[in-house]
Amino acid sequence: MTERRQAAPTVKFVDEYCQWYQQLFPEVRSYEAFKYLHVGMISDIKRKSLPEIGKFVGLHNEQSLLHFVTESPWQVEDLREQRLKLILQVLRGREINLIIDETGDRKKGKKTDYVKRQYIGNLGKVENGIVAVTAYGLIEGMTFRLIFEVYKPKERLKRGDTYRTKPEIAAILIQRLQAMGFKFKLVLADSLYGESDGNFVSVLNKLKLNFVVAIRSNHTAWLPPGQRVRQNQWRKFDRVFSDGSTQQRYIREIIFGKRREMQYWQITDDPKTLPTNSTYYVMTKVPGIKYKEVGNLYGLRNWVEYGLKQSKNELGWADFRVTNYAQIQKWWEVVMSAYLMVSLHADVLNPREHSPKDNISKSVLKKFSTHDWWDEGQGWKNLLNNLRLVLQPFGFFNLIKPWLKVFSIPALSVGFERLIGLMNLFNGAVPIAVPEAVFLFSSA
Repeated sequence: MTERRQAAPTVKFVDEYCQWYQQLFPEVRSYEAFKYLHVGMISDIKRKSLPEIGKFVGLHNEQSLLHFVTESPWQVEDLREQRLKLILQVLRGREINLIIDETGDRKKGKKTDYVKRQYIGNLGKVENGIVAVTAYGLIEGMTFRLIFEVYKPKERLKRGDTYRTKPEIAAILIQRLQAMGFKFKLVLADSLYGESDGNFVSVLNKLKLNFVVAIRSNHTAWLPPGQRVRQNQWRKFDRVFSDGSTQQRYIREIIFGKRREMQYWQITDDPKTLPTNSTYYVMTKVPGIKYKEVGNLYGLRNWVEYGLKQSKNELGWADFRVTNYAQIQKWWEVVMSAYLMVSLHADVLNPREHSPKDNISKSVLKKFSTHDWWDEGQGWKNLLNNLRLVLQPFGFFNLIKPWLKVFSIPALSVGFERLIGLMNLFNGAVPIAVPEAVFLFSSA
């Protein structure tokens, strides 16, 4: 008879979050690797390489993590669907702002699937690299990653691939999300999508979605005979940033013939000189939108830069060391899941119901918050800082264990174990209901 065992524990808030996905993994070692990657990705180790993550979580080597990314039979589509279901459950029917953008990473050589010389946005130039179209959610100042799809250049298509432009990919992603039940208050995107061949904007219109997208200064629109383009006078407005600060900006509407559902705007910080690096054009379809709202609504798009930056700098989006896209997808999908694990700790997304246990949770949290490095902020990076503090005893103990085999200091081991136990009093953002009961695995 096959011996059965439970997956090794990590830290309570990680284990509780990962239970949401537990039934997706047929082997205990796959589920353990899934948890270990979450711990490693949100830790403060600089490079999220498998060897470094392995050390932090106490593995003798990284082979089980590599097996998880390259050989384990779990399906990335199942993990994505389960993650999106969790987001829907947390949102409880609330509308979100949807932000569309693409993210690129420099990659050497041609061995990695879909790599070629192309424009890499975060580098601001053409480089050899891989690009993915991404969709983010934004609600009350908190971002969470939703879905992605790699851009497949014509020159790198494989058998069975279909070439799609980035706007076409984005349109498909939006349709998938809406079909799952996501409700969008507004869709935001840059000029690549606003100036597409019509597919992207036409899909938004077909789905009856409001949108604010950038357009180029040479944007053209069809005018009936006898109608002309006119511009309203410049008006001042306060551009409000995420930290609450404001700066004065100027806006005017550009009207092609008669005013229609889609409106066009020019925004700048200097209406006399119109500097190219701070003057931009926007197309909106938002019923009843007022001029002072336009700039701040489009400004919401800056949140995607925030989300992309954190995924890259903090969670290791570009740290994969595989070349097959099926494996790259798995790495990216786990990064998306780790990002969500952090986001769920925000008050706006925390799914915990009010109960007597909440009073205990608040008491514990109050004690944790007395740590010198605890951050009271509610931004994603503030939340990540605090979760890293909770992880520290677990990671540090794993790093020091090899020395304790050389120099036996039982009291140190006991002290660390007690501290880790105290860390497990910290209640994370537990899903409202785990979809399947916790069960035992085969030791295979």
